[in-house]
This record gives sequence, C-alpha cells and structure tokens, in this order.
Amino acid sequence: MYYSNTIFNQLLSFLPKYQFNQFVDQHQADKFIKKMTAWNQLIVLLYAQATGKDSLREIETGFNLHESRWYHLGINTVARSSLSDANNRRSYQIFEKLFYTLLEQCQEITPDRKFSFNNPLYSFDSSIISLCLSVFDWAKYSKTKGALKLHLLLNNRTAIPELINITEGKTADITAIKQMSLNLEKGSILVFDRGYVDYLWWKKLDTDGIYFVSRTKENQNIFVVGQHQALLEPNILADEEVIFGDYNAMKVYPDKLRRIRYYDQKNQKEYCYLTNNFELTALQIASIYKSKMANRIVF
Repeated sequence: MYYSNTIFNQLLSFLPKYQFNQFVDQHQADKFIKKMTAWNQLIVLLYAQATGKDSLREIETGFNLHESRWYHLGINTVARSSLSDANNRRSYQIFEKLFYTLLEQCQEITPDRKFSFNNPLYSFDSSIISLCLSVFDWAKYSKTKGALKLHLLLNNRTAIPELINITEGKTADITAIKQMSLNLEKGSILVFDRGYVDYLWWKKLDTDGIYFVSRTKENQNIFVVGQHQALLEPNILADEEVIFGDYNAMKVYPDKLRRIRYYDQKNQKEYCYLTNNFELTALQIASIYKSKMANRIVF
C-alpha cells in the first residue's frame, strides 16, 4: 500500500514527544482519558492555528474532510465537545513547558550574528493580535474589535525570543515591560521604541548596568550640554551630550545622556536616538536600532 507522509506530520516529528509526555505525566493530564489525549489536543490546536480556524466547529469540519489522515497523525477524535472539554480542563503549563523546551533547542543550533561589539543585544517590542470579538468576548479592545497584545524580548544576535508575555490589548507597552522580570546581565544593550518612555524605569536600567537605545519623542525637552564626538562619522549629523530640561524628568534622571542624529540616505530621513552608552561609536548605536527594526515581528 502506498504511503505518503504529510508535511504537517513531518513538522510534528521535530517536536520532542518524549519530553512532552513527561510534562503530561507531571500534570496527570491523560489520567482517565481515552481519546482526546494531550498529544491529540496539541496536534488539533496546531492545525487550527496553521489553517486560521476560528471556531471548534470549523476545526472539526476541517479534520473530517481528511479523515483518512487521522491514523498517520495519531488522532483518535476531533469532536468539538471533546476538544472544548480538553481546553477547559487541561493545564496550559504542559504546552508552555513544551515551548520553552523548543526554545532551548533553537538557541543551541542558531548561529550567533556578528556584531562589532561584545555586549549582549536585545530588543523589546509588542504586537497586537486581532481576535474575533464575538468569539473572544473577554478580549475587548474597542467597541467592535477584540485583541491581545504580545510583548516580546528578542535576542538580536540569534533572532529568537527570550521572553514572551501576553496581556489584554489595551495594556500600555511601558506597563507591561515594568511588570516583567527581564533578568538581563550587566553590560547588556536593550533597544526599544518611543512607547517605552519612563524616566524612572530608564534610571533603574542605568543603575543596573544596562545600556539602552531609544528614539527621541517630539515633545521631549532636551538641553545640549556638550559634544561627545567632534569628528563625526559618515551620515552622523551630531553626537551630543544632553540632559532633560523638564523639571520632573530631570529630578528622576539627572544624569547625562547621549543624543545621536543619524541621516538614512536610503529613506532620505533623519533619525534621532537617545542612549546611556558613551563607549560605542555613533554609527554602532544607529546600527543597533536598525537591527531592532529588521527583527520586528508583526502579527
């Protein structure tokens, strides 16, 4: 009999099933279960995500169209009642542990990107994940839309996430990052955009020995107190030492910062960056922020 292995089944072969079964045993998730096992549930949920299914009925119908493939995937049932019960009763921690196991494997085999400095480099950003409000009424984002927000700490050298946090869609970016434990080693560089302006948090990063790079905001009151580098590199319009002119900002963050004005010839646009790093060159600082934009994830 001719047997053709599906692409989906080939992708499943990369999952560490032995370790997954250990997580299932730890939570006794398959106790008294005959059909919708944790592995079956994982396969069904992966299928639903990959094919953009919005409801249990759609998932069930989609699988029933390919019932002959069930055996090769190891599936016993896709009844929406069984899946609903599994989603309600089974611990999410099983799948969370599987994610971090896969993450460790990816980190081991992903080559380190070459940068001209030795500091660990990270980016922090967020993306809105749109949801159907009629299906996910608990994820209300506006009157007619539902959404979650994914907050992501990305290792720029490997382009692999180090930390993920999911919040309600309305959660402010700076609120989410202040609630998270980043655990960055001293000397690390953290890149973020203008949605993370919080001078008290910036001061904590500086006190912890973490360098940061961000874009300036138009309404920031900044005074130039000196030139950091008189001899400018190509496309660098200015490399200045600055302080905040606003009283409240100065009270929280009285130290000098470095402001770099960079001209992007490709886009014919000027960019302005703020950083507490006075060691790297101005072009390196500009390249650090550009690496964040190159790795940006949008859903």
